[in-house]
Amino acid sequence: MDAHITVQNFGPIEKAEIDLRPLTVFVGESNTGKTYLAALIYALHQNFRGISQFPWASAVASHLSFAYRFHLPSRQEEIEKEMLKALKKLNTSGRHFKFSDLPHQMSSRSQSILTDQENFTYELQRCFDLESASKLIRFTRSQDNEMKVSLSVREGDQTYWDFKVRTTGPTDLTITGHINPDMILLDAKDPMRKTEFNEISDVERLFQTLSGRRWRTVDSYYLPAARSGVMESRDVLATALIKRATRIGLDRLEVSTFSGMVADFLEQLVNYKKRKRSSSRISRVAEQLETDLLEGKIEVNRPTSEAYPQFLYRPDQAKEGLRMSHSSAMVSELAPLVLFLRGIVKQGDLLIIEEPESHLHPGAQTKIAQTLARLVRAGVNVLITTHSNYLLQQIGNLIREGELRKQGESTSETADYLKEEEVGAWWFHKNKPVTELPFDLTEGIEPEDHLDIAEDLYNRSAGLQNRIEETKGKDAVESE
Repeated sequence: MDAHITVQNFGPIEKAEIDLRPLTVFVGESNTGKTYLAALIYALHQNFRGISQFPWASAVASHLSFAYRFHLPSRQEEIEKEMLKALKKLNTSGRHFKFSDLPHQMSSRSQSILTDQENFTYELQRCFDLESASKLIRFTRSQDNEMKVSLSVREGDQTYWDFKVRTTGPTDLTITGHINPDMILLDAKDPMRKTEFNEISDVERLFQTLSGRRWRTVDSYYLPAARSGVMESRDVLATALIKRATRIGLDRLEVSTFSGMVADFLEQLVNYKKRKRSSSRISRVAEQLETDLLEGKIEVNRPTSEAYPQFLYRPDQAKEGLRMSHSSAMVSELAPLVLFLRGIVKQGDLLIIEEPESHLHPGAQTKIAQTLARLVRAGVNVLITTHSNYLLQQIGNLIREGELRKQGESTSETADYLKEEEVGAWWFHKNKPVTELPFDLTEGIEPEDHLDIAEDLYNRSAGLQNRIEETKGKDAVESE
């Protein structure tokens, strides 16, 4: 399944078209829109509870159950007829069960959820900390430009559904969407087709089952760039303050507010509890991060069940842990990642990390690239924004390792790898459309300006060295 996102005149972005991959990389100069697009993707994920083939399946099934049980008898009879038609199609051997085969109550509810203007407007305002989503119209040129956002979910040549947003000024957003009536919900050869659906409630059961198997709700998490400062100050924050810290619900009071991503990040930390059934593969990535980079453990101390957790860093061989405010900036930056992997993120989730290389030595930046590859191998979808050439170079090496594996070869240097098709890198420019950075076997995924800067630095260095040598030569001649 592919998710294709297009934006036009969105914040500082003139135009961008991207496909979300298991590892999506945004690179480019500052103030070119990397964070804007990452925040939009987070808002879309929050709005749909994950981008999947049919993200609202569970909500639709619950609505149908309510409609059938609690509507007036005349309405209930109509629903019952529609359900019986759906049951007949479900029990037809060798026939795909499609979206158009659903009872009208379910298909119309799906369309209503897809185009819910109020909910998505709320998410945009919350995530970007704005009073009006129309303020996202590209601010580097005329305010009269039309802002467009579109999301298309498809597989191969078939589009499952699409979602479009547009606005031309200080008015409400216009939202449209379309669900493909030929979208296959249950394949003719699916083992579930061997089950005969007899009762009207079986349609609801079908949806609940499929929700768990194919349309499982996925979560998204955003680790903002200011992680070290947040970790050092979070002990003074309380859940109530975080809940009230977004602009929505403050009745336009002129107070300082958090963006939705920062507020969600803080809330996860304040209410931190390790997932009871966390993925062993994802937890192992956290352990490797502690071993390879932190050389110590991130500990969670909760004096009482009612108390907020305290996060400590205990270096290897140390008897006591250190508060985050007494730890290095690297520890404060990486501690949230360790905590999220150990107890929050699960397989299939989206993890957005702004500048994962912050406060890290170049060697540590290359190890972070290996962490990203391990997360992809564990089934986590990752999106990063970065300025690090070391990180990009190592991602290129990991793709090369993946290419060797395709040919039945591997190196002894590392067991971590990425497949070329798993990585999508996009280059953000000032006042220009965002462009994709395809992988090159020689250059990797480094943008041209990185290479230009490296060349300029080398030429500058060589020129200065030559001048120094020339000056020394003149001094030697004059002294003779």
